[in-house]
Amino acid sequence: MIDTIIFDFGDVFINLDKEGAMKKALETFELTSLQSDMIAVNKNYEKGLISTKEFIDFYTSRFPELSSSQLVEIWNYIIKDFPKYRLDFLKKLSVEHHYKLILLSNTNELHIDYVMETVPFYEAFKSQFDAFYLSHEIHQRKPDPEIFNFVLEDNRTQPESCLFIDDTLEHIQSAQRLGIKTWHLDPETEDIIDLFQTQKVRF
Repeated sequence: MIDTIIFDFGDVFINLDKEGAMKKALETFELTSLQSDMIAVNKNYEKGLISTKEFIDFYTSRFPELSSSQLVEIWNYIIKDFPKYRLDFLKKLSVEHHYKLILLSNTNELHIDYVMETVPFYEAFKSQFDAFYLSHEIHQRKPDPEIFNFVLEDNRTQPESCLFIDDTLEHIQSAQRLGIKTWHLDPETEDIIDLFQTQKVRF
């Protein structure tokens, strides 16, 4: 029986443009793909292992023709709108008290600062959760199994009693290997507000 729901943030509540952001970055950097050291720096930044200044300094040293503000704009391009009806759905879920609600997101300081600036109800959103985990604050990121074990232990819950919702297959597969029930949400065809109508979830 599910008594805990663990939600991803991007493309579950807030809309993202992953393809568009990658296209913009590669065109600006004049690359065909991200280089290995760039991928490593991005992951370390998501884990909070380097500061925002160190992150920006890395890219400005690699692309000196770009300003810090241009790099921040490119980095935040991925973040789009947050439909308020999803907040309304979450509020209803929270008020009903049938499930413990947890947010587990791979993110970073620049993205969260941008969300806080552009989403007027961010604090109201955050307050609906019983636990709120951002990768750069807990120094772990999905799909590493350690982050799921951390959440389970921190909330004193068992994997079989949890439902994890994420749009990234790699994250879903990692949770499944630990015995966590999952919903691999497709943001192109599905919406979180249909949680209790989808045939892919068994409560």
